[in-house]
Amino acid sequence: MAYDRELEFVYRNPTRLVFRERAVEDVGVEVDRLGCSKALVVTDKGVVEAGLVEPVVKALGNRHVGTFDACIQDSGFHIVNKAAEIAREAGADCLVSVGGGSCIDTAKAVAILLKEGGELSDYWGYQLLTRPQTPHVVIPTTAGTGSEVTYFCLIKDWDRNLKMELGDDYIIPNTAILDPLMTKGLPPMLTATTGMDALTHAIEAIHAVEYAEPITDVMAYGAIRLIMEYLPRCVENGDDLFARGQQQIASTMAGIAFFNSMVGLVHGIAHTLGGICSVPHGLANSILLPHVMKYNLDECADRYAFVAEAMGVKEKGMSDEEAAEAAIEAVWDLTKRMNVPQNLRDVGVSEEILPEVAEASLGSGPMLANPKMIYEAEQVLEVLRNAY
Repeated sequence: MAYDRELEFVYRNPTRLVFRERAVEDVGVEVDRLGCSKALVVTDKGVVEAGLVEPVVKALGNRHVGTFDACIQDSGFHIVNKAAEIAREAGADCLVSVGGGSCIDTAKAVAILLKEGGELSDYWGYQLLTRPQTPHVVIPTTAGTGSEVTYFCLIKDWDRNLKMELGDDYIIPNTAILDPLMTKGLPPMLTATTGMDALTHAIEAIHAVEYAEPITDVMAYGAIRLIMEYLPRCVENGDDLFARGQQQIASTMAGIAFFNSMVGLVHGIAHTLGGICSVPHGLANSILLPHVMKYNLDECADRYAFVAEAMGVKEKGMSDEEAAEAAIEAVWDLTKRMNVPQNLRDVGVSEEILPEVAEASLGSGPMLANPKMIYEAEQVLEVLRNAY
């Protein structure tokens, strides 16, 4: 893959990865490795009810000092503050998040408050911390967010209906335990939409032309190949643990890729849709992805041809433009095969709210890495109308 600029980059991947069936049994060992002895579990009630927290608590043994199970979709400041209060009262010196992206991001935010004190708003922005934060072990129960290996933390300001973005090297989780058994019970639609989140990460990592580099390209390429083969298998048969494991690996690879090369317009809009309209993140990404690819096509056809190659839909003799179109069509086909909603109107978004979403999206960080420069709301609105 050729690059149109002189390459200069910093590649980060500091998280220790532990992958195997029943790897959750190692959580106590991983806490010990971090020099910690008092772990607070951060999770949500659905994960508890699914029986996924019990083996974690058992494996922690006397290291377990409590469980905070009040995380919600689009976790808010009030959730983070309550979790931090409970962690302080328990004397926690380590956090173990068990769940999807919201649980993981909640724990990242709690890690800051435990170490630094104050209000989360004091640290909002990028690279503002000056020292390592509270150690954090992640046990994902979905396979899509990649949050287990990134420095991103999104917490919703429920008073303003905005998702706030924080990013700092000091909140990258120390360890991620990838155990296929922890995703076995994920319902088909959640499996599909979180998986599409991972696919979006990989594709946007490749099309982030100003930040993409050889290592992230290879990680994203590998993630796409795995997702195209194994995500449908996970949706069709949730008990297929081999497929579940391959999708977990793909999600983490995509997370590493986009963490280093950034994302773009899909995520810029999806974050805003989550804040204003409460559309689940993976679902928003799934609906928006082919429309954004179509919008960006004239700026990065060669990059999408690379995506098409990873998907296995680039045929001999195809031009970059033809291969790029095939990649877009492959995204459509994948979401239709998994019965994922295709339009924003199908997920409760009103047409009247689209201009507000477009305007608010302009302030989202991912916009800076989109291959086509986004400088006015009308550009975003064009994509939203097509997706509606």
